[in-house]
Amino acid sequence: MGSILIKDTTREEREQIVAESVGNISGACDGCAAGLIDMYQDYIDGKKEIRDINMEFRAHYESGMEVPEKSECGYAR
Repeated sequence: MGSILIKDTTREEREQIVAESVGNISGACDGCAAGLIDMYQDYIDGKKEIRDINMEFRAHYESGMEVPEKSECGYAR
């Protein structure tokens, strides 16, 4: 497999990379694949690298660890 960086791929190649990675986007499923394709639209359009999209997506998950509560002037311990 070659580079998947925007500078090394065409729009068509990026569409294919996303489609192959997500799986069957046109099949009968619960609708989740279409949402994943939308998530990677900036990559397909050449605006944002796929690794950046993945990092942003993971950052939205909560770790489940307790975090300090925020007080009026900052974080309390």
